[in-house]
Amino acid sequence: MKITAIETFLVRKLGPAPWIFCAIRTDSGITGYSEFGQGIEYKGMVGLVENLGSVLIGEDPRPVDKLYMDMYRRSRAESGGATAMAIAGIELALWDIKGKSHGVPVHRLVGGPFRDKQRVYWSHLATYRARNAAVMGKPELRTMEDVANCAREAVDSGYTAFKTNIVFPGENASGISRMGGTNDQNAPTDLVRHAAEQIGAMRQAVGPDIDICLDINYNFKTQGAIAIGRALEQFDLFWLEIDNQDPEALAQLKSSIRTPICSGEQLLGLRQYMPYFRRHAMDTVKIDVQWQGFSQAKKVAELAEVYELNIAPHNYNSQLSSFQSLNLAASVSNVRIMESDVDSAPWRDEITTAVPEIIDGFMTIPTGPGWGCDLDEAAAKKYAFVG
Repeated sequence: MKITAIETFLVRKLGPAPWIFCAIRTDSGITGYSEFGQGIEYKGMVGLVENLGSVLIGEDPRPVDKLYMDMYRRSRAESGGATAMAIAGIELALWDIKGKSHGVPVHRLVGGPFRDKQRVYWSHLATYRARNAAVMGKPELRTMEDVANCAREAVDSGYTAFKTNIVFPGENASGISRMGGTNDQNAPTDLVRHAAEQIGAMRQAVGPDIDICLDINYNFKTQGAIAIGRALEQFDLFWLEIDNQDPEALAQLKSSIRTPICSGEQLLGLRQYMPYFRRHAMDTVKIDVQWQGFSQAKKVAELAEVYELNIAPHNYNSQLSSFQSLNLAASVSNVRIMESDVDSAPWRDEITTAVPEIIDGFMTIPTGPGWGCDLDEAAAKKYAFVG
């Protein structure tokens, strides 16, 4: 079997950036698909895949880890960041080919499955609706009660956990960007009070048994994150999630509040996670399969096991991303919960050949060959992103 062509697809979603997909075609008729990277850098991603993939034409796609290391070493000093995500796009499609060539799901190639279903949480609850309610055909977020209603909807849909961001309901509802420009990553008293009001309303709406997460992304320095974390301790959060580039600062945050800390989506590969693990700087490890590839994600999860940590796959893209992340969840022994981005686009289920089965807040682990899901290329072209 030889690689004959590598192609990328950009597909619209809510917001200014697309979903990015890769298709690797072979002379045996098997096509491997992947979803990868961050749409914000879509022009660079497409170019990087073209550059990295050009040397793979004519190669056997099945020795996946060897080809990964070939790309990693070839890119040398540029092998992190966006380049790592582009390498992941190719590597993930190669895994899909390998699974299909053997007629088994990817997780069975690496010792799985550890489980037949995976608990998931509804992510970005209320966040997308703050700006896109009309497009989604959902009620606008005029009041904090409307935000609380989003929490009730998640529970009524069978989810036992959800994650939200700081949102500002009103006539021009928005997210944290409502503060305008930059806030220098500060957390002024009124913002801390607002976060507590929002989480309090959602907790009151769903009761004590539903798990609530708040993701503050990269919006606050350590001092601000501590202020928010302390204000929210009364609501028994499942976790406070934050992107942080300093393991010492994250360890300071973790030791300063009672609320558990989830972090790690900003990290790519074993070398970047190691300093955080050595300091036990987080309670739950966020791992993005789409950003670093399947092999690296699995290695990070297995290293987390050594440090007595559970992982949570970062999965805010299309359904193909869900299938990739479910294969990771089935391949390792230390998964706490997985993300599911329910509101990301009304046409989300149209662009893939399968959608995950969700029963009582759990996604069924796929059993089809490869990822168990393909990109529908006709639908991808129908919803093509034009930058």
